[in-house]
Amino acid sequence: MDWRVIVPARVVITGLGVIAGPHSGAAALRVTLQQPVMHTADVGDAHGYGRPGGARRAVLCRGVDLSPWLPAAAARRMSPPSRLAVAASRMALADAGLADQVAGGRTGVVMASAFGAVTSTEELLDAARRLGPQAVPPFAFAESVANAAAGQVAIAVGAQGPNITVIQREAGALTAIGRGAEMIASGRADRVLAGAVDELSPLLHALLGRFDALAPPNEVGAEIARPFDPARTGFVAAEGAAVAVLEREAIARERGAPILARVRGFGGSFDPTAPRIGWGHGHDTLAAGLARTVAMSGVDHGDVSRIVSGASGAVAGDRIEAAVLRAAWGDRPLPIVLAPKGQVGQYGGGFLAAAVLSAAGGVFGRTGGFVQEDPALGVRPFEGGLLDSASLTLVTTVASGGSAAWLLIEAA
Repeated sequence: MDWRVIVPARVVITGLGVIAGPHSGAAALRVTLQQPVMHTADVGDAHGYGRPGGARRAVLCRGVDLSPWLPAAAARRMSPPSRLAVAASRMALADAGLADQVAGGRTGVVMASAFGAVTSTEELLDAARRLGPQAVPPFAFAESVANAAAGQVAIAVGAQGPNITVIQREAGALTAIGRGAEMIASGRADRVLAGAVDELSPLLHALLGRFDALAPPNEVGAEIARPFDPARTGFVAAEGAAVAVLEREAIARERGAPILARVRGFGGSFDPTAPRIGWGHGHDTLAAGLARTVAMSGVDHGDVSRIVSGASGAVAGDRIEAAVLRAAWGDRPLPIVLAPKGQVGQYGGGFLAAAVLSAAGGVFGRTGGFVQEDPALGVRPFEGGLLDSASLTLVTTVASGGSAAWLLIEAA
């Protein structure tokens, strides 16, 4: 099954808000991407949810000061994902020069989340189990639904346009940008806040470990994601939020807004061979969808100067990610491939923010965790250095469960 949203109107990204790990802001993320290391912290497991000897660390946002973007009184009424999404949205609006404006009826919100409001859901279920359903805290119920973060963003910034939540695992962040761009291209909105948000609780982290998704500690106790490396053993999970401001280019230029990138096209496909909690082997189907997305965007593979890959260190996930790229390019050499999940981890929007920043170029470190090329994959990610501004960047990810998404962005 293939589906595509090609953007005929000129839609641009004018602002970026990001909370990735212990830092917030695009400038802090740039510093992170210049180093081939991942900043992790102990998730904590007081209840013993985790498998003995399993992963205990993740890229966490705990301790990040959100007060410049979110008053403490408002934060107390929100789940962790809602707090992160609202803060990142306000940060993005400020970056776009819109901090003092009320969004209004022509502003939409598209927010992706792999797991939704985990902590609030756990609180709700625990209260119902111990005390009965009538004792469930109202705020826990309201914040337990997956679209709570998107709703809180709309309330916080006054966005009265379409409001959509995307639940598409690793493909959700790119799909959110594509859906937001389509809203603008179709005339349903003039501006959209689009992005992704995720939180990690000890229980969720333990479950990912018990599904063998996480990189276990090595012989010295380190947990390392190794995108495209033959020694990869799983990904390192992350929490955080990334939100981009999408606008019609004419409106952005009229108000003199900074333009980070232009959305050239978006597409997606589905691998029917994938199990519900893993990756399949239908790379030919996905490669055909990718090739059609590139062609229908009015460009050629040769026009792509940079690929930002969603490879995360997942054994099967990186295998199909590489197979899709190799099949789509055929005998042609791949352009430079960045794999920022080696630094920012899986989930939380850091990958999306890294892709937007990469379009402008700059100094990027070698891929975190990568040591040697896997001959079975045939993809050697970027080894670090100064990157020029990319004329056309392909952002790509294949999600567990079968979804795939591709975003084409270009320098404006």
